[in-house]
Amino acid sequence: MHRSVLSCRDIPPQEVKMQPVPYLFFNGTCEDAFLFYASVFGNAPDFMRVKGSPMEEHLPPEAANAIMHASLKIGSGQIYGSDDLDPTPGAAMAGCNVMVELPDADTARQHFDALSKGGEVRMPFEAHFWTPGFGAFTDRFGIRWMIGTEDGAP
Repeated sequence: MHRSVLSCRDIPPQEVKMQPVPYLFFNGTCEDAFLFYASVFGNAPDFMRVKGSPMEEHLPPEAANAIMHASLKIGSGQIYGSDDLDPTPGAAMAGCNVMVELPDADTARQHFDALSKGGEVRMPFEAHFWTPGFGAFTDRFGIRWMIGTEDGAP
């Protein structure tokens, strides 16, 4: 028997309520990272720890204080994260960046400077033909970011 599968292409665009959410993994530094991001973006993060969850009995005791899930609102979007509890080390976050657009170049530069402190700047924040301000970096937690403006070309 053949079943038809409903896909998003079958739903009118105005009825699709989806928003991608980046999910970031950390090597034991999720709480520090999300508290740092909260200080930059001005919102309080939510944390769910392994301790007290159904996962606790399946993990070693040293994982009890690990962050199982974190969320932080950034503008109209959000980011999620957790400590990577997989015992095999994963590859660095190489094929993805968290992109944040801010209303103007001054605000974007302030966020760029704060988030990139202690990290590695890959593209300095400056004006480009498509925008009054854009830059890229890897923060001190190993997360790749791109910061730009909502404004159009300079």
